[in-house]
Amino acid sequence: MNIQQTVSKLIEQKREKFIALSDQIWSIPELFFEEHQSSAYLSRALEEEGFQVERGVAGLETAFVGSYGSGKPVIAILGEFDALAGLSQKKGLTHHDPVVDGGNGHGCGHNLLGTGAFAAAVAVKEYMELNQLDGTVRLYGCPAEEAGSGKAFMTRAGLFDDADIALSWHPWDVPGLMNARMLANYSARFKFKGKSAHAAAAPHLGRSALDAVELMNVGVNYLREHMVPDARIHYAVTDTGGSSPNVVQANAEVVYLIRALEKEDVKSLYERVHDIARGAALMTGTTFDVEFEGTASDLIPNAVLADVMYDNLAKVELPTYDEKDLKFAEEIRATLSEADVNNAYAGRDRETVKKLKERVLADLIPPHSKAEAVLSGSSDVGDVSWVVPTMQCLSACFTIGTPLHTWQVVSQGATPIAHKGMLHAGKVIASTAVQLMENPALIEQAKAELQERLDGKTYESLIPETVK
Repeated sequence: MNIQQTVSKLIEQKREKFIALSDQIWSIPELFFEEHQSSAYLSRALEEEGFQVERGVAGLETAFVGSYGSGKPVIAILGEFDALAGLSQKKGLTHHDPVVDGGNGHGCGHNLLGTGAFAAAVAVKEYMELNQLDGTVRLYGCPAEEAGSGKAFMTRAGLFDDADIALSWHPWDVPGLMNARMLANYSARFKFKGKSAHAAAAPHLGRSALDAVELMNVGVNYLREHMVPDARIHYAVTDTGGSSPNVVQANAEVVYLIRALEKEDVKSLYERVHDIARGAALMTGTTFDVEFEGTASDLIPNAVLADVMYDNLAKVELPTYDEKDLKFAEEIRATLSEADVNNAYAGRDRETVKKLKERVLADLIPPHSKAEAVLSGSSDVGDVSWVVPTMQCLSACFTIGTPLHTWQVVSQGATPIAHKGMLHAGKVIASTAVQLMENPALIEQAKAELQERLDGKTYESLIPETVK
C-alpha cells in the first residue's frame, strides 16, 4: 500500500471514535477561551492514544500540546474547537430550530476541525510506529480562533519555534487548498466615559459618552476614503449607555476590527483610529479607555507545501454519498439564497463551475491553481505562518453554497456528510505529514521559500506586551 492507502486504513479503523468525539464537542459549543470541556475531551483522547499532553500552554487555560516521538522533523498539526455565539441549532434539520434560544453553536465547523486534526495526528503516530519513522508529531490545541486569537498568543510564547512544518484544515463546501494570503487584523474596544444629567432640565451639565461613540464612527467613516485599498475597518456598538432618551449617557463603548494585508498598515490604521477616538473625546468632554480584543498576522502562503498537500488531496479517496445524504443536502440547498450558491463558484475555472452546478455535494477535487489569491478574511493561523512553513487544506463537509457562521452549518456539522469530510481531511493532513517526514529535502525547500517571502522581516506579535 502507498502512503495514502495506509493512512486511510489507519483512520478508518478508528472512524467511530473520531466521529463520537466530534459530535461530543458539537453538543457542548463553547466560546473563545471558555472551551474547557472541549479541550479536556481532546487532551484525554490524545493521552489514550499514547501522546504526552501539556495543558494550559502559553498562559491559556484551554490551550494544549500533545506530542509523540522525538527529534526532527517536528510536524505541528493545528486543531481548533471554539464555537460562535447566537448560532444554537439542532442537528440534521432543514429549518432553523435552536437547541437553546440565543445559545452557542459550531457555526464554522470547529468541532470537526479539531477532531479531524486529532485523527491526522493519531494516524501519523501509528504510521511512524509501523515504519520505524523518526521525528515528532504534535497536535496543538488552539483555542479562540473566532475571537481572542489563541494562536497569536501561542506563537508569541514561542511554541512553534522548533517546529519544521505546520499543517491544518478547515471545513468547507468544496475541497481545495488555503494557499492564499489573508489579511492581518487588530481589534480593540473603546470605552467612553462621560457624565450623566437630566437631558431636559440640565443637559449642559452632562457629557455624553454616546455622542463620543457616534462622532468616532463618523470620523472613521471619513478615514475609509484615505487608507490602502485592501484595508477593512468594521465596528459594532456594544453599549449605547442605556435605553432612556431623557438621560445623558455617561457610558458607551464601541469595538473596532481593523484589517489590512500588511501588519504595518494595520498598526498605522489603528493609530489613526485611536487618534479619532481622542478627537471624539475632546469634542464631547469625555474620556476613554482602550481594551485589546484580538489580533492576527497576515497569512504567508507556501508553494512547496501547496504542491505536496494538493498531491495528497488528489490521491486520497474522496467520500461517497448515499441517497439520504443527497436528499438532506438538497433540502439544505433549498434554504440557501441564489447568491449563497453562486458564491461557491466565484473565482473557479469554467469546467469546475459546470461540474459544481450539477451537484449539491462536492465529490470532486478542483484543479490546483498556482495563482495565490488574497482573501479578505483573517485567521490567527497567520501568526504561525510567520515562524514555520504552513499549509491548510479544505474538505467538503457541507452542501455546496453553505455560508459559514450560519445555522445551516451547525445543522450539518454532526451529520454523516460532515463526518465524511472530517475524516477525509484527517487523511490528507496525515498523508502530507508522512510524505514530508520521509522527504526532508521538501521541508528544507519549504523553509527556504518562507525566508525568501519574508525577505528579512521577522515575526513581531501585535499583541500588546502588557496583555497576558
